[in-house]
Amino acid sequence: MQKFREVLKSSKNIIVVAGAGLSAASGIPTFRDGGGLWRKYEATSLATPEAFHENPSRVWQFYHMRREIVQKAKPNAAHMVLAALSVKETLRQICPSAESFTLITQNIDGLSPKALDQLTGTLTSKKTFEEVTPKPESIIEMHGRLLATLCTECEHSEANDDSPICAALKGTEVIVEKQEQELEIPLSDLPRCTRPNCGGLLRPDVVWFGEVPYKLEEIDEIVRQADLAIVVGTSSTVYPAAGYASEVADNGGKTAVFNLDRSAGDRKANYLFLGPCSETLPQMLASDQSWFDDLLKIAPATS
Repeated sequence: MQKFREVLKSSKNIIVVAGAGLSAASGIPTFRDGGGLWRKYEATSLATPEAFHENPSRVWQFYHMRREIVQKAKPNAAHMVLAALSVKETLRQICPSAESFTLITQNIDGLSPKALDQLTGTLTSKKTFEEVTPKPESIIEMHGRLLATLCTECEHSEANDDSPICAALKGTEVIVEKQEQELEIPLSDLPRCTRPNCGGLLRPDVVWFGEVPYKLEEIDEIVRQADLAIVVGTSSTVYPAAGYASEVADNGGKTAVFNLDRSAGDRKANYLFLGPCSETLPQMLASDQSWFDDLLKIAPATS
């Protein structure tokens, strides 16, 4: 760990590639861990444009259940560490040579941006720094966000954290879990676009199987420039994200993996830290600064 800290201090362009393991301590189940009825379906059968076209009621009940879980979740210590690196003032203290830091997350739970909001609000209120300025591109949600909608007609996208998102979905997560049966919700009662002269059917603004992740060209350029890749909570099996650390390694950069277990993605890693990332990730900072102690107090003790 001490050797990795030295690499961290000397790196100039740092990327983090994050997956579901980042949010495990926040109580977010993985895509394939849905209970009740959802055990009957392959993951790909509930997360494709074709599945939504065929049965939007079923797909919306599945995503409503996930939305309700995310609504109650809070960032954990691992989220807060990455949020600290996303702010240039704290990045400068942790990585004095760093010119850029980008978190590329495959997660759709929105907890990384939420952690950044919490951190910057705390730093501002305490006036820890004269200026708290996360870069707009410091966090890239390449698979979209669960608490956002996309209109299938006008293609308007907007944040939506309504609970429930529409009256017809209220309580369906309990019904499905207990009775293991889905409801037949009429198309007209599913979430609808509220823009003038539209009223189109809404879908979750997430990237489904067979669709192109967001901001790929921007990500590709960031990865090309990176000299350190940190992989957090992902088995590195879903492409294109699975190839980012390997690309950094092939370009002569260093790679570190923070995962619960061994995976195919750690074969080229220079550093490997096994265990819950909500515990291992904070260890990498080995900080004696009081601001970091305060930072971890913001995150609930979920790990």
